Amino acid sequence: MKFKQASQKEREEMLFPIILKALKKLGGQSNINDLKKEIALYSDDLGEFTTFEKMSRGNNLYRPFDYVFNFAVASLGFADFLYHPERGVIELTEKGRTFDFDKLDVERDIRKLANPKWDERKQQKKNKIKASEKDIDNTDAEIEDEPEADWKGDLAQSLNAFTPAKFELFARLLVKKMGVELDETLGTKLTGDGGIDGFGYLTTGDFRTARVAIQAKRWNGAVSSPEIDKFRGAMDKYNAEYGIFITTSDYTKDAIRASRVGTRVITLINGDKIADLVSKLGIHAKPVTTYVLDDFYSSNN
Repeated sequence: MKFKQASQKEREEMLFPIILKALKKLGGQSNINDLKKEIALYSDDLGEFTTFEKMSRGNNLYRPFDYVFNFAVASLGFADFLYHPERGVIELTEKGRTFDFDKLDVERDIRKLANPKWDERKQQKKNKIKASEKDIDNTDAEIEDEPEADWKGDLAQSLNAFTPAKFELFARLLVKKMGVELDETLGTKLTGDGGIDGFGYLTTGDFRTARVAIQAKRWNGAVSSPEIDKFRGAMDKYNAEYGIFITTSDYTKDAIRASRVGTRVITLINGDKIADLVSKLGIHAKPVTTYVLDDFYSSNN
């Protein structure tokens, strides 16, 4: 069954074992971004759904996968398969580490334990605030959302709304901050349609300089392996030793494999990695310190 065409309940049931297996593959603990990336590699169908976006009634872009993921993670937490040692980090419990996932019965092992907790949580909400309409349905799934999700979503929406000229400006600044010196005599526009969108030089810590080919594109849907193969061919034309492929969306499983073929590995930067770089390199973004109250304050007793 295709993940995108499945019902909400079916998506959750498909995702439960995938989350647990992905966490185990990552050593039993992972931050949310890395876990989502590992899940996206499970199949091309699921990988494409992780980046699929819809428009809410309030005209805001959102990813349906995020709500299924958050709900599934919360349910697995209620069923004692995983927990949050700190904000934004997920870790398997002893039960999660030792459980035979091939024998997982969703109704018996997860829903029977999680549903009473969801009912309790809903009742607590009703006691605190009046029900109000939301732009996006299934607000219960937002409980375990990342604290950074809002600004990353705003960034993705802004990048997709940029004019070609402004996106080119952003792409040039991003590549420059990554340490690449652009060669204006060879490179085309970073938002052009040629085999490469830019060319430059990267000097490493031991003073070795390498030729770097760059592709920076806004895409609808995941980038497929033929695009990577075409880019590798363009690298040959310019004798580039390294390649950097940047997209605002994501990559299919086959595209990731294609990037690792041969002696010249192509660095793939997707929308989530762009957000990480914007944060790390301070590209028109400032950190804001805030505090989040834990469950101690949610009870009167």
